[in-house]
Amino acid sequence: MTDHAAARSILLAEDDELLAALLHDVLASAGFAVSVVHDGLAALDVEKPWLAILDVNLPGISGYQVCHLLRRAHGDRLPIIFVSGERTESFDRVAGLLLGGDDYLVKPFAPDELLARVGTLVGRRTAGTEAPARRLTARELEVLVLLAEGLAQPAIAERLVISTKTVSTHIEHILGKLGVKSRAQAVAVAYRESLVP
Repeated sequence: MTDHAAARSILLAEDDELLAALLHDVLASAGFAVSVVHDGLAALDVEKPWLAILDVNLPGISGYQVCHLLRRAHGDRLPIIFVSGERTESFDRVAGLLLGGDDYLVKPFAPDELLARVGTLVGRRTAGTEAPARRLTARELEVLVLLAEGLAQPAIAERLVISTKTVSTHIEHILGKLGVKSRAQAVAVAYRESLVP
């Protein structure tokens, strides 16, 4: 990762100073330049980050608000990872993804897991991707819309008059093409890219 990471800056917004220092050292050892801030407003002053890691519960303004403002300033190419030790339920993670996060880590997490997720997002940004809408088939878009409506696989199969196995295959293709690992992340991308109403 170090070759790809060189001269690429990470915004780390974390109010726990001990954890922030640990994560700074982990990321710096992987070759990243890390700007550490301890509140939401300070996060907005960091110029042109390559990737942002945001604690959800920041003083000043929340990580969710920071994410929204970063998205307005930098668009969708800025990878954003939420971290939280308090908002750990599945609906918290889904909310973070729907609000514009690319990933969501629940504390405590292993530093290696953070590095792996950072590496994946940096690699995706470096490679660049075409718009997801151009890569999904019409049927895959139908499945994605129904996922966004909250339907389970059997209900999608019934609605589209196909087998649940076929639905599962379509979902696998959707996740791969959108570069995400879960249905919640796929739905988040679908809303962000206006693929679903």
